Amino acid sequence: EVAYSHSTGQKEQLSRCLQRGIRRVQDLCKVLQLPAVFEETAVSYFQRALQLPAFHLASLEKKELLGGCCVFVTCRQHSWPLTMGTVCSLLYAKQDLFASVYLSLQKELGLSVPALSLADLVTTHLNSFRLCQPAANVPAPFLEDKEKLLARTVGIVELASEAWLVTGRHPVPIVTAAAFLAWQSLQPGPRLSCPLARFCRLAGVDLPPPAHLRLKELLEILLAMASQLSWLRGFNLDKKTVVKHIGDLLQHRVFLLKNAFSQQDGEEQQDTAPGQGSPGQGSPSSPPVAQDKGCPSAGKGQRGGTLRPLLPPCLIHPRKRLRPAAPSAPEPAPTGDEPISDSEIEQYLRSPEEIRAFRKAKAW
Repeated sequence: EVAYSHSTGQKEQLSRCLQRGIRRVQDLCKVLQLPAVFEETAVSYFQRALQLPAFHLASLEKKELLGGCCVFVTCRQHSWPLTMGTVCSLLYAKQDLFASVYLSLQKELGLSVPALSLADLVTTHLNSFRLCQPAANVPAPFLEDKEKLLARTVGIVELASEAWLVTGRHPVPIVTAAAFLAWQSLQPGPRLSCPLARFCRLAGVDLPPPAHLRLKELLEILLAMASQLSWLRGFNLDKKTVVKHIGDLLQHRVFLLKNAFSQQDGEEQQDTAPGQGSPGQGSPSSPPVAQDKGCPSAGKGQRGGTLRPLLPPCLIHPRKRLRPAAPSAPEPAPTGDEPISDSEIEQYLRSPEEIRAFRKAKAW
């Protein structure tokens, strides 16, 4: 026999934990249909991480998530559009625990992970759509050219990013809502009556629950921008008809976003100006004066008056929190001379004899 110190280590067996982890990484790569290079990189990251005390002594649950974190890091480094939510759903893991393991892996191995590109994510998500290729269950008016749909969807996602609708949120619902609006805007006639649920069913993709909320927020932004286009002010636009003009809105989105949401700041300044400045400095386009006189042009000038400021939705619609109860006045200290009510006396009576004696004494 050859001593272990003199052996080459070629016949050394891997631990069961390491073997299970490698198999888990390989299975995850096969499910995601990743290239072989990605699988090799993820396995090497897992082997390196498991040798460190931070992961070698970790709980079994964290070791199971470590393989998913290695796959996630590898995809990010190769600009492969994979979200943390997708990995968590495949591993049935909690996102907060997965995020903590991911940050620990990034710190312990000293890995640099680039940010996820929204354009790459949109491209990957639209590749699975059935609306870009003829199918038996897809009507002819619903088919769309893939390049046109991709370009319009990327524009809407970039608009959502500039309007604070992407930061801190899962990107798939936003991409789904943007693809739905892009698909409707390319041929509004036969597609405006198609709801989001049917669109996802025809496209062969799942409908994320928050997609309806992201769609509502996008339509609010589009309506606010449409109110700033001079050739659209004569139309009574709503959340359906504004879809027809998405192409024009995206073409001038930088100007429209700045004009729509900075106009409200200007109106607030004008509202406070009469109380601050001298009467000789009033401008002829002052909206408060026009409204008081009932001038019909005031409505046109105040078209953007109801627009919200360009802030994240969590600041515009904060969650309602229970307010703490107001401190009540301190009760006076008991002295022993307080009156005792009949109901309080009755709750101390237990036996029927006591009840009969109490009634007899009360009648007397």
